[in-house]
Amino acid sequence: MVPTPVKIIIAGGFGAGKTTMVGSVSEIPPLSTEELMTTASAGIDDTTGVEQKKTTTVALDFGRITISPHTVLYLFGTPGQDRFWYMWDELARGAIGTVVLVDTRRLDSSFAAIDFFERRGIPFIVAVNCFDGSDEYTEEEIREALAISPGIPIIFCDARQRESSKLALIRLVRYAMSRLPEPEMASSGA
Repeated sequence: MVPTPVKIIIAGGFGAGKTTMVGSVSEIPPLSTEELMTTASAGIDDTTGVEQKKTTTVALDFGRITISPHTVLYLFGTPGQDRFWYMWDELARGAIGTVVLVDTRRLDSSFAAIDFFERRGIPFIVAVNCFDGSDEYTEEEIREALAISPGIPIIFCDARQRESSKLALIRLVRYAMSRLPEPEMASSGA
């Protein structure tokens, strides 16, 4: 039996940890389009809060994780900078859901991803990537700051840790499945 492929998007702002998450959980060596940042991006890419960042995704990241003999997740990490957002429509096509990674040092960089998936009706969860040295916030504070609807899950994770990333993916799959329409019962015709 060939496993069912399930497409998942890992999205978020510039420097939120998308490449790291795909790499931490993928069972294959991930495909990454990371390139060194150059002076050409000066004044274009806002590195406030991530000044030490030296590389950036210029197309996508790709990984795979088998969650059962029947199901394989294909992970697609989006580029985070505004200039690459034109690719998001293609990457999101056919996805069952999205993990929107959030960096509390740069909450404002999360709005575009949240808006993108809300507008398209693609199920998403918010995964707060707990960076070393960043301020800690409660789920309620994050929900209020990002204007997240009450039904959308918010979790805290460490994208560097395989188990933490797996838990985020599990939460997303469960949430996406809960949003599927109920199967109609066939009438008995009696």
